[in-house]
Amino acid sequence: NKTQFILMMTPVVLFSLTVHEYSHGKTAFLLGDDTAYRLGRLSFNPLRHLDPIGVLFFYFMGFGWAKPVPVDWRNFANPRKDMMFVSLAGPLSNIALAVLCSAFIRIISPYENEFLFILTSFAVYINVALAVFNMLPLYPLDGSSILKGLVPRELAAKLVALDRIGAFLMLGAFLLDHFLHTGI
Repeated sequence: NKTQFILMMTPVVLFSLTVHEYSHGKTAFLLGDDTAYRLGRLSFNPLRHLDPIGVLFFYFMGFGWAKPVPVDWRNFANPRKDMMFVSLAGPLSNIALAVLCSAFIRIISPYENEFLFILTSFAVYINVALAVFNMLPLYPLDGSSILKGLVPRELAAKLVALDRIGAFLMLGAFLLDHFLHTGI
């Protein structure tokens, strides 16, 4: 039933989002920005990354979010390129988790440990979904910063102007789908 599903998904989602956000912070740290470290966000503690509204949305709307790790691009030697790498770190961490869980699935038997098999299968699904979703080039998703790092500077500046409406467009699409069943 739905309650069991959500209860099984909770540790997977918490772990996956925590690794995702930690990866952003660690990459920023390695590239010269210690903001996440100074604010205690360079942590594998899921409580440091939870956004209360994002959690409520997850349980009641079927999607949610974590608190983004703070990054100060002014601390980078090459801000456009370095922000692109920081943004890429989150989805890459989710792909790495999906691959790791896929390998683990190959060695466990669904008949001997059904719960662990299902949990690991959810982990593959959730991490691939997080990686793909976060690569969409719409602010505040990681794909937006990655795209801005790949395109010419003039086009990147125009894309920054669209950032103000990106989150509202995305939230509107999810709410429309939830209440009107648009199939988005």
